[in-house]
Amino acid sequence: MPTYTVRTVNVALSGAQRQQIATAITEAHSTNTGAPGYFAQVFFEAASPGTHFIGGRPNDVPHVFVHGLIRAGRATEQKRGLMDAICARVRMAAGVGPEDVWVYIQDIAAEQMIEFGRILPEPGREADWRQGFSPEKIGDFQRAGVTV
Repeated sequence: MPTYTVRTVNVALSGAQRQQIATAITEAHSTNTGAPGYFAQVFFEAASPGTHFIGGRPNDVPHVFVHGLIRAGRATEQKRGLMDAICARVRMAAGVGPEDVWVYIQDIAAEQMIEFGRILPEPGREADWRQGFSPEKIGDFQRAGVTV
C-alpha cells in the first residue's frame, strides 16, 4: 500500500484542504500506477515553528513536503506523472506557490512489505491478492465507504 506523508511547514491546512490533498494523492497514485485507490493511505504532519531549516537557517516560507513510499516496479514515466500530478494538485489545495511543494517518491520491493497481514503482490497482481481479504476486512472497507 503506498504510504504518503504530507508534512507542512508554515502552513495550516484545514480539514477540507487535507481531504482535497488526500483525494488528489489517491487519484494521482491510482491513475499513474494502475493500483487500486484503496491501496493509498495519507498521513498529515505539521512541523512546529522553528523546526525547519534550509541552508542552516530557519525557514519562514510556507512549504508542503510529500514523501511517498511505493512498491518498486513502476516505470520512470509513471513515477514522473505521479509526482507531477501530486505537485500540481497539492499546490492548488494548499494555496502555496509552485516552488513551495516538494515531492519525493521512494521505491520499496513488494516482498519487503506486509499489509493486511500478507506480503504485498507485485504491481498488477492486486486483484488476486485482494481475494485473500476476510469478510470482516471487506466489511470494514464498506463501512468506511472505500471500494475494494
